[in-house]
Amino acid sequence: MINNVTDHHIHPCYEAQGGIYTFTENPSVVCVLLYMFIGLLGVGTIFGNLLVIISIIYFKQLHTPTNSLILSLAVADLLVGVLVFPFSMAVTVTSCYFHDDIFCKIRGTFDVTLSTCSILNLCCISIDRYYAICQPLTYKSKISDRVIVLMITGSWGVAVFIGVVVRVANFNQKKCEDNCLIDMVISTTLACMFSFYIPVIIMLSIYLKIFLVAHRQVNSIQSTKSGAASKMERKATKTLAIVMGVFLLCWTPYFLCIIFQPLIFDVTPVAVIETLNWFTLFNSMLNPFIYAFFYSWFRSAFKLIISGKTFHSQSFKTSLKLNSK
Repeated sequence: MINNVTDHHIHPCYEAQGGIYTFTENPSVVCVLLYMFIGLLGVGTIFGNLLVIISIIYFKQLHTPTNSLILSLAVADLLVGVLVFPFSMAVTVTSCYFHDDIFCKIRGTFDVTLSTCSILNLCCISIDRYYAICQPLTYKSKISDRVIVLMITGSWGVAVFIGVVVRVANFNQKKCEDNCLIDMVISTTLACMFSFYIPVIIMLSIYLKIFLVAHRQVNSIQSTKSGAASKMERKATKTLAIVMGVFLLCWTPYFLCIIFQPLIFDVTPVAVIETLNWFTLFNSMLNPFIYAFFYSWFRSAFKLIISGKTFHSQSFKTSLKLNSK
């Protein structure tokens, strides 16, 4: 790939010297602003997801199956801010695109593992919402604490496995010669299918079923109490569906680019790859803001944490507002 690129500035923070791309000694204003923006994204990602984690762990009222899955999702997003953002800032896509050194390998492994974990957690959340809306009478028996633990551990286990497999596959690709393109297409396609496309198809199918059932429930509600409960469940489902929708908007362009990249004989512009990659990472910061906008319990918990009232004794028993406003 390096031979196809002329010696000119391909990134505001890098310069080419004899085919070797290094961080410029005199960064431009654009470069400084870029890294400041990325740094703010990282801080926002860590801060927002940390608030979600503290809220769910601290307040007993939030110890529910759905919130346990949201907690797992927030942990994955938090680790993106803690692990992926610093590596991506220190060794950007431009550098990794041409020199796949140890830092790029570590960054890539974390990136694949945590992104896969996020979407698998979202898949588990959709299953939880399915039973809550479509089979409310059997919800507690179907979605028990044991099932939640299995969902969370399974999501993280599969994500780690896929992250390792993708890294090993990429390592082996460098050793191939005649069948390199075929091997690359097969490994890339399988990784994308299991870490993105199959879970997305499952989630979309489940949320479509939920939408149809919830629509029928609107016309069959009899009592005020059941109506309020059903409204709360539908509100939670709508919010989590928006979380998934934002995830798809952030990740779909990247996965489409990755899966078609082996079929393109020309080099994909570095700026395109870098933009799509950072767009995916931006998703990890958006989820907490979605919670804050739609969930009253998050706003109440946020105010208590920021004001320092959580340091008071017995504050973990505080009743949070659970209405939809």
